[in-house]
Amino acid sequence: MFAWVIEEVMRRSLPFCSCRSLWQQHSFRATTSIKDASFPGQQMAHIWATRQSQTSLSRSPVSSVRFYSWDRIQSEDLEVKEHLSSRQSQRRSPFRDRLQHCGSPSDVLDLTSQYAPTVREVSNCLTHMWSTTKRMSDEQRRCELQLMFEHPAFHRLLQKAMNNLGQLRSSDLVYSLVGMVSLGVPQRSRVVQTYLRACQEKLNDFNEKELSILASCLQHMKGSPNVDALKKSMRLVVEARLPTIKSVMALQTIMRLLGKDAPLDLKSKLERKALSMVDEFTLPNSQYMISTMATMGFNSKPLLEFCTKIIKENLHGIPFNRLLEVLNSCRELHYRDFDLLTDISEYITSSVDIWTKKQLILSLSAFEKLNFCPTTLMEAFAEKVISHPEALTLKDLLCVLKVYSSLNYDLQHQRQQFLDSLSQALDSYLPKMSEFDLLRTVYSLCLLGHFPSAPLEELLQSSRLEQFKTTGPTHLLSQERMFQTLNLCLSLDRPPLPQPLTVPKSVLGDPVASSPPANPWLLHSLRSVLQDQADTMLQELEVVESFYLIDGVITKPLPNQTSVTEASGHAEEASSPAESSQRIAVICAPQSFCYGTSNPRGPVAVKVRHLKILGYDHVLVMDQRMQFMPETKRTEFLRRQIFPEHHGSGAQLEMEQPGP
Repeated sequence: MFAWVIEEVMRRSLPFCSCRSLWQQHSFRATTSIKDASFPGQQMAHIWATRQSQTSLSRSPVSSVRFYSWDRIQSEDLEVKEHLSSRQSQRRSPFRDRLQHCGSPSDVLDLTSQYAPTVREVSNCLTHMWSTTKRMSDEQRRCELQLMFEHPAFHRLLQKAMNNLGQLRSSDLVYSLVGMVSLGVPQRSRVVQTYLRACQEKLNDFNEKELSILASCLQHMKGSPNVDALKKSMRLVVEARLPTIKSVMALQTIMRLLGKDAPLDLKSKLERKALSMVDEFTLPNSQYMISTMATMGFNSKPLLEFCTKIIKENLHGIPFNRLLEVLNSCRELHYRDFDLLTDISEYITSSVDIWTKKQLILSLSAFEKLNFCPTTLMEAFAEKVISHPEALTLKDLLCVLKVYSSLNYDLQHQRQQFLDSLSQALDSYLPKMSEFDLLRTVYSLCLLGHFPSAPLEELLQSSRLEQFKTTGPTHLLSQERMFQTLNLCLSLDRPPLPQPLTVPKSVLGDPVASSPPANPWLLHSLRSVLQDQADTMLQELEVVESFYLIDGVITKPLPNQTSVTEASGHAEEASSPAESSQRIAVICAPQSFCYGTSNPRGPVAVKVRHLKILGYDHVLVMDQRMQFMPETKRTEFLRRQIFPEHHGSGAQLEMEQPGP
């Protein structure tokens, strides 16, 4: 975030670091044992490791670094406050008293120029410097860090931290490391790497709290030989000490450090440990455990259900960013609780006026990624768009169009107003939009069945279309599918436009060259349904308009119009291909329904719309639900869907219940 400041500061500080005689001694080797070294001044040369010779570099695993980096460690503020307050309980000294009144890193460094800090006070200085920057605005923090790096006492403080490393207690060691990394001291610099080596040697002496603090620090550090070695060592220590861990927060911090690379048997041990501590879970623990499992890539259904229960009971006490983190973590874990998602969406809707536009859009996007349609929230947000369409930025528009087109929610009486408001807001951005963003926008509008002329004409200009010829192979297939959908919408929906528009063949790609594999269980069930039906025909894997694949098309005699209307709910008489027959398209659409409903999402919804125009009725099969049904039940379901006139009003099975 502050790379440009840090690089400039480091560039300016190099001459200072290299010209001081104290820094021109023999280089210190990071591989030297911490316990055996006394760290004399002669060994402290080039703490920053900026001008080592090739010989020195070849002997040291730590490469030279000519830049600073800013990696903020997300440790708990409570841990830092406890560290600082523990100092206050010790014998007071003028230095410690004055340190508490320092409001910036530069104040601390000025103090170290007046008073010589003791070994433990050096650690306290680094922690206090970090603590002061966390309370600053971004701009103020940038300025203060620049002043800190240019301050000559900063180099002396880090040199003293190196000299006295062997005398530090374990807690001072880990807090000093966290402070240095958080302040932006280069992670591959000699001082940081040496502290990492010291942590390796003292690892067995660390208590639960110190392990947690170190784990929090390592989680945000880039890989290096010492970081990787320390992580591996911590894994062994944690596994050995797992039965003795008593703090939920410490357990979660360590779980996050172990991450996705932890062996499955260790993840199972951590799960059992966490389950044994659920009675101690607070609301923050429950939220954090879900994101921790996402970090580990480990889905524990018992833990998720317990945490979900606590969250549902305390929704009003959770800030927005935590709610958003819960939703995003659920998506990563492929875990969806219908009641949880409903409760969160209704909670946000009930207080919609207190959330910012950005928060509402982020929550809508999170729900869309979970394939969940938050109906009340979508209605409330649509009202805001209708009232103030000019408030939407281009990024907002792209996200809103994606959400509403993907979830295929019918706004009913608000629909036209909402779509017109989006089009109005979109017009001013059209000349500035990239070609691909413009295509995505038009595609979303097509899914919604809305065809404003301005974006269509802008997209289909020859100069715009020319740019799509340079699309790389990664996005080419997606681009062609969107253009093919647009082409079908123009030819089948026949929107009233000021002038006729067509999509050139050059951007459409090849038509469907080969059909995907059939669903044998579905075809077998369809044959079973039709085996005793006279005058009924089944066509398997039919491709319509060189684009839409239909698993099975059933042609059967058309009953009288009244029974058709009552049984199937389709009132468009002109949709039948002939007066004497009816075509039913059976479509297997895995993962294509809004979670917990039988409402098809965007691409399938537009497919159904076009099949109706072409004269087909349709039966949608949810792969996840149907594939694992007993054969008799699956056949009975299909029979009711295909021949509703024989079964009265019981055509719909339990398809509205939440699925997996």
